Amino acid sequence: MNGSPIPVTLLTGFLGSGKTTLLNYLLHQVPLTAVLMNEFGEIGLDRELLKATRAPLALLSGGCVCCQVAGALAPTLKNLAMGRADGKLPPFERVIIETTGIADPAPVLDTLRNDRWIAARFQMDAVVTTVDALLGEQQLASHPEARRQAAVADRLVLTKTDRVAPAALAALEARLAEINPAAWRITARHGALDPDSVLNLGGFAPARKHADMAGWLAHAAYQPAQVGVRDGTPRPIARADSQHDRIRSFGLSFDEPLAWEDLSRALDRLLASHAKELLRIKAIVNLKGRDRPVALHAVQHVTYPPAELPAWPDENRNSCFVFITDGLDEPFVQKLLQDFTAAAYAGALPAALGHLETEKLHAPAAAFGASRHD
Repeated sequence: MNGSPIPVTLLTGFLGSGKTTLLNYLLHQVPLTAVLMNEFGEIGLDRELLKATRAPLALLSGGCVCCQVAGALAPTLKNLAMGRADGKLPPFERVIIETTGIADPAPVLDTLRNDRWIAARFQMDAVVTTVDALLGEQQLASHPEARRQAAVADRLVLTKTDRVAPAALAALEARLAEINPAAWRITARHGALDPDSVLNLGGFAPARKHADMAGWLAHAAYQPAQVGVRDGTPRPIARADSQHDRIRSFGLSFDEPLAWEDLSRALDRLLASHAKELLRIKAIVNLKGRDRPVALHAVQHVTYPPAELPAWPDENRNSCFVFITDGLDEPFVQKLLQDFTAAAYAGALPAALGHLETEKLHAPAAAFGASRHD
């Protein structure tokens, strides 16, 4: 397959939050889309949209393709790619994976990142999470799956906003800002929104969207706290945490350029020890010996290669990190980040980062370090 990899959008959200309505609207607005799902019965596509069904494949109006994921994602994506290449399927321009009943995006990201054949043809674009404005606060309070879906999102799409009072909507937005300060919140009315607000975002391909890197990181959304260390002296870092559950968000800022060898070792050890609890890491880094910034990105154990950006997104030249954690209490996280700071500057690897030997690091966790010679 020639050309750029096809962007993949992961559409998630708690039960009844409006994924189907949003998906139907997008398929009408952006033809030549391939949709992947677990079962056709779970999606409820519009009758006028669904022209013919030959499970596990359906040809939809507007040049769209609908696939049932039978057993594993990788074979389904390969079949789609080969059908597109030999002309048996329409030349779809994007893929939307609807994750009914799947709260954790890591397995999907792992397939897209680590299957070389698929990685050459498809590229993760963004995680889009729908949130029911009517029941959202209750779901976030009662279901850890709903909180994790919100925490890893690049875009949070609020649905059913016409059915709630302004004060209740404001409370929900404040709650979402606690869980994921960096995600843009968008309102969809009966599934309708600007498709460009959720598609082709380049969230997992930072080199394609360097002008938006500051907004992608949203470091200014995090409040200051005294946790970090620079040259042995405590210094402010950014922090925003939720006092209501186990999900907390923290940010780190470094004034001085970092050495890649020290930083990559610290990140590898951090992920090897706590990948399950680290829902997401994003960073724009100033490395010693380089004039241009480097973007880093990881979701749990799935890491993406460092991407050198064409230019800094603004006048700020500090290295900025954002960590979203689940299940780590605040004192432990603060100690973890403090030790990470010391390790990134000095090359030391304190005990809080784990005692694993380098050869024991699993491949995904070592991806930052493995890319240092690329």
